Amino acid sequence: MGEAMRHRWLLLGACGWVLLILMFASKFVSFRAVDDYGERVGGQSWTVPGTKGVKSNPVSSPVKPAPKPSDQSSVVPTVIDWQPVAERRIELLSTVCKNISLGNLTRVAISKFVLDRIFVCDKQKILFCQTPKVGNTQWKKVLIVLNGAFPSVEEIPENLVHDHEKNGLPRLSSLTPQEITHRLSTYFKFFIVRDPFERLISAFRDKFVKNPRFEPWYKHDIAPAIIRKYRKFHRDSDLAASGLHFEDFVRYLGDAEGRRRVDRQFGDHVIHWATYADLCAPCEIHYSVVGHHETLEQDAPHILKAAGIDHMVSYPAIPPGITRYNRTKVEQYFSGISKRDVRRLYARYQGDFQLFGYPSPDFLLN
Repeated sequence: MGEAMRHRWLLLGACGWVLLILMFASKFVSFRAVDDYGERVGGQSWTVPGTKGVKSNPVSSPVKPAPKPSDQSSVVPTVIDWQPVAERRIELLSTVCKNISLGNLTRVAISKFVLDRIFVCDKQKILFCQTPKVGNTQWKKVLIVLNGAFPSVEEIPENLVHDHEKNGLPRLSSLTPQEITHRLSTYFKFFIVRDPFERLISAFRDKFVKNPRFEPWYKHDIAPAIIRKYRKFHRDSDLAASGLHFEDFVRYLGDAEGRRRVDRQFGDHVIHWATYADLCAPCEIHYSVVGHHETLEQDAPHILKAAGIDHMVSYPAIPPGITRYNRTKVEQYFSGISKRDVRRLYARYQGDFQLFGYPSPDFLLN
């Protein structure tokens, strides 16, 4: 009897140690699961759909909207099943581009600013338009591998990805007009979007709160310029030290005329909060795929297959939950913002909401 009891206690003790190890491991994994924007797992979003064709056909029948994050069922579609979703997104984009009432929010000329955003992979005939704050780092790694610089995405140093002089990814703007036209008309083209307001929160946190890449000009140059113009009460001697508030950021972004004057001194740094239309000119360039961060788990393999590169490179592992839209976070950030300022902000980004099927944030506007 005593021997049996001793064995039972030894077994219980061993089980206790196993549970402790598993608990520690789960905390370690959750700590490591950080997204491309320097934020903890808990609610981001993506999506990437598209067709192999260069140009989408006009749509005469009503467009069935792409699924929103809340519409996703528990059954995960396969890559083959995802094709209709991708096609509906392109159809929606094409239809909204024809809406003349949104013309100034969606119709953007193919300028050097746009061409600077588009990276070229000539080996596989791919163009990727960079839309900051939606996890572009991983897609850049995919292109770097395809260009032959590294055998896999895991072996690429993080500091190399954003070093555009050394990462081997030429910009479309570096080519001749004839070369640009040829690639725009024949290459596979894609970009990624995310809920516009959640993207702005990510940009604010990354550039003005955390600043993980140590870009001091955001705090010492851009933030004081915004505070000086948009904060009601401030001391000029303490602009940098006081820090930019999200309310200041929203007022700046929603001021159509004043913002343009301020932006002239910021240069290309505004790409982190520029609209998708301004960045990629989706009504002028006929993209093959538009990916949504919210459904990256389905979009990433679909893009690789649609581009014909799924046998050459794999997309990095996606931590569970990292692409989920986080309404709670959005509500928290906007809780102290006046309805007037929220409506002005929405007026600027309304084109992005409609082009890509994101629902109007009525819970903030009304």
